[in-house]
Amino acid sequence: MSDIIIIISGSPSDTSKTKKVLDYLGTILELEGFSIKHISVKDVSKDVLFDGAYDSPEIRDIAILIQNAKGVIIGSPVYKDAYSGVLKTLIDVLPQDVLEHKPVLPLMTGGSSTHLLALDYTLKPVLASLKAHNLKGLYFIDAQIDKQSEIPINDVDTLKRTKKQLYYFMELAK
Repeated sequence: MSDIIIIISGSPSDTSKTKKVLDYLGTILELEGFSIKHISVKDVSKDVLFDGAYDSPEIRDIAILIQNAKGVIIGSPVYKDAYSGVLKTLIDVLPQDVLEHKPVLPLMTGGSSTHLLALDYTLKPVLASLKAHNLKGLYFIDAQIDKQSEIPINDVDTLKRTKKQLYYFMELAK
């Protein structure tokens, strides 16, 4: 296994707050000596996702990257009290055991704390079905994220909590 961490963005937007936080976490991981590979749902062919082409070379390549990684961080904005539909489509075409014994740090971003439980009731269960070793996870409300800042997490307590979870994730990945 390599020292690669896979970061998966379930956001269909290139300029999302979710992506900004994921990129920031990737920067911290790189400073700690990990190699990072970003995968976005936007990088996967629409035909592969729409057709459920689980046996496509594209999906096989993604699965191999994930299986060879030390850990996975996966993030999504909240849509209708759950993770994005396009992320679910990607998850559906990945092998059932793709995350087996893999530390996974799930995170979600949402407009308010009203959707906080989407992390525990939607994203974490589907990751567990792929045999992930789920960590506690991170939830951010929009007001805690500044997309224009180098450090996008603008709430001090939230930033501390984020770094604590990330360093725990790194320990497991080592």
